[in-house]
Amino acid sequence: MQKRLAVVFILLFSFSAVQSQELTYAERLGFPKGSKVIILHIDDVGMSWDSNQGAIQAMESGVANSLSIMMPCPWVPGFMHYMKDHPNVDAGLHLTLTSEWKDYRWPPLSGRPAVPGLVDQEGAMWRSVELVAQNASADEVETEIREQVRRARELGLEPTHLDSHMGTLFATLEFIERYVKVGIETKIPLMFPGGHATMVTKTSRVPAEWNGPLKATGKRIWEAGLPVLDDIHNISYDFEYPKDENLSDEQLQKLATKQYIESIRQLKPGLSMVIMHCTAPSEVFKHIGASGRVRKADMLAMTDPAFRKFLNDEKIILTTWRELKQLRQKAGVK
Repeated sequence: MQKRLAVVFILLFSFSAVQSQELTYAERLGFPKGSKVIILHIDDVGMSWDSNQGAIQAMESGVANSLSIMMPCPWVPGFMHYMKDHPNVDAGLHLTLTSEWKDYRWPPLSGRPAVPGLVDQEGAMWRSVELVAQNASADEVETEIREQVRRARELGLEPTHLDSHMGTLFATLEFIERYVKVGIETKIPLMFPGGHATMVTKTSRVPAEWNGPLKATGKRIWEAGLPVLDDIHNISYDFEYPKDENLSDEQLQKLATKQYIESIRQLKPGLSMVIMHCTAPSEVFKHIGASGRVRKADMLAMTDPAFRKFLNDEKIILTTWRELKQLRQKAGVK
């Protein structure tokens, strides 16, 4: 899989490092000054049976507290059946415009006639962010993400938030505009780091001409009555593990937890979203992709008592998108 193409959208926010504001967005929402407030968020739910099971385990037996669902994928109904018995799960939409795997693929919900630019020669979505940007129009992108919101609501889910699979919606300013437009119109909170963005900007490169529009977009989202993130932690996909394939679950868990602790310590105060891909890989998952061990490590870290203890000892505040929306409604214009 691409070297975590979700970083595409993360690299867009270098402007935030120099953004001057007296209060973090966490403080604007009413959290204590100087506090680290994080969402422990699971991507790719609905993508496979394995990803569903990993998300459930990470939340029911661990500290993960939020997730997002890939509406075009085959295992969405399976997770929606789970949601009927667990309606309070903080579940948003992992808006999906790519289908990156070799043999396991999905088409857009809107269908080829409505969004031909989102469809490749196999009848599925393009495999990479770059190919979507080259072939799809902003109108087609908006059509598809609206259809994914529509399907979620048809299935009985009111999304707690919207984010972007592989960062495709952050590939161009035009795509960002449609993403923000849909979020504001539907009143669904958006993943958008408009604060100090310290961790995001460590490896970022962004065209200078983007800085103004992106900064203004964060302000626009806040003024529309939706919460805004200060930062995003999206590095677990690149955590380093030994090549030894015979690591026990206990060894893998210890290595993953150590890297989560070290990296979360690097987060600056404010509201941050920690992105992961908790998965319980079955024998089938290796036929989907080669990332099963990294994804399993995410799940094991979330269920590690040592990680829970770290969060408690460091007085890190856990929040959800549902809570953030409620706090934003109370925050007013400050």
